[in-house]
Order: sequence, then C-alpha cells, then structure tokens
Amino acid sequence: MNVTHTLGALKKFRRTPWRFQQTVELPGVADRDRFVSVILAALDPLESATVTIDAVIFNTEKTLPLCPVGSALTHDTTITAQPAEIQALLLAAFWDGFDFICVPTPKPSVFYADHDDWITFYANTKSNLNRVIDPLKVGGYKIVPEWQRKLQHAVRQPV
Repeated sequence: MNVTHTLGALKKFRRTPWRFQQTVELPGVADRDRFVSVILAALDPLESATVTIDAVIFNTEKTLPLCPVGSALTHDTTITAQPAEIQALLLAAFWDGFDFICVPTPKPSVFYADHDDWITFYANTKSNLNRVIDPLKVGGYKIVPEWQRKLQHAVRQPV
C-alpha cells in the first residue's frame, strides 16, 4: 500500500456535484467481510482503491499495520491499495471506525463512511449507483431511506 498526505482531497470530494446517493448501514463485525465482498464484487474489476481519511475518531490499530513503517494516519492521509489489498484495507478502515472516502479505479461510484457506521454511496448516474446498491439490498443489508448526507458539513442531516 502507498500512503501519502494529499491536502485538499476531501475538499475536492465535497465540492463534487454527485447527482445520486444512497446510504447503507454498516453491518456488525461478524458480517463485515461479506459486506465488503459484496461491494467489491459489484465494482469488479478494480485496478485500485484510494481511501482518504477525513477524521480519526477512535484509533488506527487495524489499518496502520497494513501501511509502510512510519506512516501517520491523520486528516487528508491517502492510502492507495492494489486489487489484492483492497478488501483488507476496507475491513481495517471499517473496524477502526474513522471517517473516510473511498474512490475506486475505475470510478463508477464512490463512498463516504463515518464512525456512526453509515456508508453513503455516490454516483453521477442512477445505474452506477444501483450497480452497488442492488447487490447490497439482495444481500440483506439495511438501506437508509429518504436521507441525504450533506458533505459540506460532514454530518448527517435528515431530508
């Protein structure tokens, strides 16, 4: 994995005018591996995925060991994973509970995950959003209806 500090990455993400979004509740620890597998299968094939940290709320105990020695995981830290590393990175990030964005390559959709265990998927077409949301629905994951994340404030707000 490659770790860099990318000033402004989150500002750029927040300014992007995403046309469609849908929020999903992160499942309990016992089902997170399957949850991540469903997401990655929906986005397959992936060349890489980039996680950019918005805020470290609890710790980085699972994510830090995946990174090069001496890495510091703080706001605007970007971790880029290759296909074989993506599942481990996402599982660790969900476990550590920091707020982050995940941008896959190619980028049919992106998501923002928060420490309250809500993940909001964004896309510029309904079909790209459904490409990941439909498999999550079929997998039995809880979709949060009629709610929009307001990224400029980085807090959840009801519709």
